[in-house]
Amino acid sequence: MKKHALLFALFLPSFLLFTSGSDSETYKFAGDIHSQLETDTMPWRFQTGAVMYSFAGDYRNALSTWDVGMNRGNYTPTPADSLLLKQNTVADARQYILNRSKTEQLIIINEAHHNPKHRTFTQSLLEGLYKNGYRYLGLEAIFDTAINVRNFAIHQSGYYTVEPEFGNLIYEARKLGFTIFGYEATGGQSGKEREIEQARNIHNFMQKNTTGKYLIHCGYDHVYENEVRDWEKAMAGRLKEYAQIDPFTIDQVKFTEKSQMAYSHYFVYATRARKPFVLIGKNQKVFNGISDPKQTDISVIHPLTVYEHERPHWMAEGRVMYNVSQKKLTQYSYPLLIMAYRKGELEKGGIPADIIEQNAKESSKRLFLKKGQYSLVVKNTKYEIQDSFEIRVR
Repeated sequence: MKKHALLFALFLPSFLLFTSGSDSETYKFAGDIHSQLETDTMPWRFQTGAVMYSFAGDYRNALSTWDVGMNRGNYTPTPADSLLLKQNTVADARQYILNRSKTEQLIIINEAHHNPKHRTFTQSLLEGLYKNGYRYLGLEAIFDTAINVRNFAIHQSGYYTVEPEFGNLIYEARKLGFTIFGYEATGGQSGKEREIEQARNIHNFMQKNTTGKYLIHCGYDHVYENEVRDWEKAMAGRLKEYAQIDPFTIDQVKFTEKSQMAYSHYFVYATRARKPFVLIGKNQKVFNGISDPKQTDISVIHPLTVYEHERPHWMAEGRVMYNVSQKKLTQYSYPLLIMAYRKGELEKGGIPADIIEQNAKESSKRLFLKKGQYSLVVKNTKYEIQDSFEIRVR
């Protein structure tokens, strides 16, 4: 089991403490998160901090804080890296997965919990997967039995589901018609027991719901099919055994960008790609990792982010760039948190579709929103609501 996956499994109680008591705001200013990191003494404080930055839409700080916690060093490209790129063709990852999904019954895809880019990519697959017969979306992070009635996540839905891109994933899945289910273990078990219970929960759901195909979104090493130290088998390997179905397993974590290009694997930047891709050899075999044993069927490579108006370019697909009118904000002191909620969700405790921190009147930062009506909430550094108003994104 990877060090970071183990750390994350262990620090969940601290994560709850990190946002508890009088300091219970979910979406925090960067300065407040930084201050908490300076006073927190837990060894996993940088991982919790990275998650808090991701909740607030601060992708850059989420990556850099995580890398500090992982004590990240430079990656030195090898001759084998260059040779592998020369011998393989770059192909659009989304299109490859959708094409292959036609002949699959069960897909398992992972994420890094501090990296919303992975949720955005899974979201980009939903419409095509639905057309190809997928009807069920299993989420490790959700504990919400009413999600399929309400059709959107609320703050009580789960741990990581308060992050805007996770909320968007859930909203889009329900809009398309997916039935969402949680499969997390009840807690208190060893790592091995947790993998077994997760797999059994998914298998039990599959046995009761047989009218479509299944997409499982999980964290880190739960996607592994083969032997995993300490666990013996991860959730995917156990589920393969219980369901007697060979899942199509997709890793998004190993070859994703780090906070600096120097930390990132050579594949991430060498092709100068803008969209997630896979590498396909002459024999049509898809690259699925460097180390042995191979744990997943394919590895999705996430290239370097380009920033548009201080926001990641991968947020722009299918969305409109919305500039909050400065006339609305000039009377307030900066910085400000600006949160955009889909119409009708704010009053019910919903999750922002997007959130930004504006640090100055001349900031070029923009919201990325799908067309529709939204409620905007503006908060000051005391987390007091300074303004709220309705907008329509066309």
